[in-house]
Formats: sequence, C-alpha cells, structure tokens
Amino acid sequence: MPPKQVLVLASRSPRRAELLTTAGIPFIVRAADIDETPLPNEPPRDYVLRMAEEKARAVNCLDSETVLAADTTVVLANAILGKPLNFADATRMLASLAGRCHHVLTGICLMQREKCVAREVASTAVWFGKISAREIHEYVASGEPMDKAGAYAIQGLAARWIERIDGEYSNVVGLPVSLVYYHLLQSGFAL
Repeated sequence: MPPKQVLVLASRSPRRAELLTTAGIPFIVRAADIDETPLPNEPPRDYVLRMAEEKARAVNCLDSETVLAADTTVVLANAILGKPLNFADATRMLASLAGRCHHVLTGICLMQREKCVAREVASTAVWFGKISAREIHEYVASGEPMDKAGAYAIQGLAARWIERIDGEYSNVVGLPVSLVYYHLLQSGFAL
C-alpha cells in the first residue's frame, strides 16, 4: 500500500491554518523562512507568485508530501502594501485605503517531489468606506494591523469599514481556499 499523502503548509500563519481546518483539508505545518523583499519594479502578481514558489521550494519534503505555499499582498494603484513597518506606516497605509478600492492578491504554489504542479494568483477587489483619523489611530493602537498585509484584517476590527468585495473572501484573509482545493484535486492529491 502506498504511503498516505500529506499536505504540508509552508506557513506559520494562524489564519491560513484556520481556513484549511474549517474547509476540512488536513495538513501539517512546516514553515519556510525566506527573504520577502520585492525586487525593483517587480509587478505585484509576479511578486506573490515568486514568493509562493520560493516558500514551497524552501521546505524539505518526502515523496508522499505535497507542499502548499502562499503569499498575500494588498495592491493599491499598482503599489504593493506589505506588512507595516511601524505605527506610522500602518497609519499611512490605512489612510491611503480609506474610501477607495484596492486588490488583495494571493499567489499559491503546490509542489510534489520538488516539481511545481500548480501556480496561480487569486485576486479580490475590496472597497473601503471612509475612515476618520481617530478611527485609524485607534485601530492601529489595537495592534491588529501590525502583521497584516495592507495593515488590516478583514476578519477582525477592520470589517466595519469593508463596504463590499468582488472575489473570494478567504483570499483576503490569506488563502483562496476554493482555488487551493481545485488545484489539490487536479494534482491528484487524495483528501
């Protein structure tokens, strides 16, 4: 009998783990540590795909394991808004998002036996309502934005400013679950 297939999540993100668990997709965690600095003039789509693949390749795996890696970023006017560096950076990002539409991009990569079997980008448009300077200050002071791309968590306190989205909600949280599920099935991974 062949060994049971195992999905390895190459991320320490509790949000990605929760999304997979909620969707009933079993996995283990073996996080990758890589330099996540964008290359000069790197387009956002290329950036998230490169990050996902680099994370997947950084994880050592057995033949029976499939690695899932992902990278999520917020894009406003073609500029990447990563995780804020400090309070002032988070404040700047949120002020720039207020009253505007931006996109959340997540690149995913599935690797089997050191071969990339799937690479794709999910995109979700997110419309923020207006946010006062006081609200931004209080939100940043809560600490929630500090480890989030674009300095907000749609599933957290920032939900009050989200007027609408066009695309997959779980993508904005950090992992486009339906896209991952599709590629797992296409790659022959048995759930």
